[in-house]
Amino acid sequence: MTEVVFLLVPRLHLLDLAGPAQVFSTAADLGYGYRLAYVAEQEDVPTHQGVPLRAGLDWPDLGPDDLIVVPGWRSPELRTTGPLTGATLARLGAHHARGGTVASVCAGADALGRAGLLDGRRCTTHHDLQEELAVRYPLAWVVHDVLYTVDDRVVTSAGIASGIDLALHLVATRHGPAAAARVAREMVVFARRNGDEPQASAMLRHRGHLSDAVHRAQDLIDTRFTERLPLPELAASCGVSSRTLTRLFAAATGLTPLRYQHLLRVERAEHLIGHGATVESAARTVGFEDARMLRRLRSRGPAAG
Repeated sequence: MTEVVFLLVPRLHLLDLAGPAQVFSTAADLGYGYRLAYVAEQEDVPTHQGVPLRAGLDWPDLGPDDLIVVPGWRSPELRTTGPLTGATLARLGAHHARGGTVASVCAGADALGRAGLLDGRRCTTHHDLQEELAVRYPLAWVVHDVLYTVDDRVVTSAGIASGIDLALHLVATRHGPAAAARVAREMVVFARRNGDEPQASAMLRHRGHLSDAVHRAQDLIDTRFTERLPLPELAASCGVSSRTLTRLFAAATGLTPLRYQHLLRVERAEHLIGHGATVESAARTVGFEDARMLRRLRSRGPAAG
């Protein structure tokens, strides 16, 4: 069971909270093992939209597999908003030091900066706040005009709706692209927006096109990426010939169907290896017969396939 703790700051934006919370709540409804908690430094938390929220004052015990999310708040200037005590900021840093993940939406990146988590790392925030964030945290590498960044378990997003993209990405990296696709379909959201290109899941990175046939093929590959999927079978499921599917797939994504499937396998294997699995075990789990192909694809980098 993964604990997702939302740290609520006065004048937070409702969608900065509700978007990611809905993703993890939906994932829990689908059986992926999430439990949500809401904490703050005061029980009654005003929002910028005027809806008051009630939060707990006591933090749950967190382990390395758990996640803290800091939604953004109304922030014409970072200096005058988002009050948090040193003890709360220390909790953020301590959770990361123990191997946990800390994420932010919009101005929530400022809390991560005050906790020392942005120094030496890539990060982003709402476009109106990027310059100020860079000035406040000169040791951070503020990436402009991306939806989210991921750097050593510090995850930051641009704000508002991009918090949904961030949360879907986290679900994809923890449970595989098919899980994120299921959550997105359940929420009836567009699950294919790019984040920070080198960090985004392949499911998100290669979905920004309008080919229905290719989307149908990708849906099938996302769901069954560990299985052998012969091209004729894949094409038949989309109602086109093998040659047509190959041509359409290349035009829409720059990849063959097999290369796309390999990307999904490698990304899932990387996640398993990062959590202690051997290369051989990870390779077999994601559908390779042994580790040789996985090693070859990993050595080629993100575009491997």
